[in-house]
Amino acid sequence: MKQDIVKDLGLQALGTRLKRAGERVQAQTQAWLESQHIRTPASHFPLLMTLDQSGAMGVGDIAEALGISQPGVTRQIGVLQAEGLVETRAAPHDLRCRTVELSKAGRQLIARARRTMWPGIEAAVADACGPEGPALLRLLSVLEEALAAESLGDRATRLQQPGHTE
Repeated sequence: MKQDIVKDLGLQALGTRLKRAGERVQAQTQAWLESQHIRTPASHFPLLMTLDQSGAMGVGDIAEALGISQPGVTRQIGVLQAEGLVETRAAPHDLRCRTVELSKAGRQLIARARRTMWPGIEAAVADACGPEGPALLRLLSVLEEALAAESLGDRATRLQQPGHTE
């Protein structure tokens, strides 16, 4: 068996490991969606779900809700608009801003996803995580909150200060 250096590095390579696991989950989700004749990228569903829950939103508000960059949201919107799943309009209060909302096809896709796709994906991920799934989600929340409160760079500097004890 090949050595997994990233795994062996422990917390030092946590970001790489999380990215690797996330990419695997997303790729396998995409493959499953395609087997169900869904061509929309799995990575675009959080944006669609945000619009479903919140209604029409500005690009900046979507980026904030998802915790991703505004250019990333703009690219996703372009793809989703080309697929006919979202519609954009100039915001009435500021013509430079656009609001985005689900189209009829987008609402139909979300309804189908709720009935057939999401339950299967959620069950498959829960099965893959086993009984540790809830603990994993709690730990991810702890990590996200800690990183929002203090960057890794600031933590490393603080923890390397002479006289620091913990």
